Amino acid sequence: MKLDLGDGLMIREYRGSDIDSLVAHANNPKVSRNLEDRFPYPYTAEDAERWLSHVADQDPLTSFAIAAESGVIGGIGIQLRQDVYRVTAELGYWVGEDHWGRGVATRAVRSVTTWAFENFPLERMQARVFESNSASCRVLEKAGYKYEGRLRRSVLKINMVMDLIVYAILRHEL
Repeated sequence: MKLDLGDGLMIREYRGSDIDSLVAHANNPKVSRNLEDRFPYPYTAEDAERWLSHVADQDPLTSFAIAAESGVIGGIGIQLRQDVYRVTAELGYWVGEDHWGRGVATRAVRSVTTWAFENFPLERMQARVFESNSASCRVLEKAGYKYEGRLRRSVLKINMVMDLIVYAILRHEL
């Protein structure tokens, strides 16, 4: 899969050569503080190798690099739900700090949301955001996602209990 985001940016499959650029952008506490703990900090070359191995085993492939010509600057993907939730996918993404405030995440979210609805029998895409991440809330709103609610005091990140905010978009809302 390859999606053009403009400005020389794209969404593409990860490559073995992405290790250095992945580490350069992921190894940042300002990035990891807004992600689940399974996204490590510090983020090492070994972490990148593990991630690339994990993605290579995905079937179907649902995790992608946000990339410039120089390499990976972020990541985006969906988790397909199972059982009675099989019409729903969970969206996750991150962008390296050097690229914040440029609309990269919004363009990536729009593109992957459209791609997911075109390629899977989904009715709903959702994303969960830590209450401290107002920038990600704005990204989702600009991409057409709607605020659905707040799960009060439901996550623990960096020794802080906080709320989780839920956003979603439905197939017919694209």
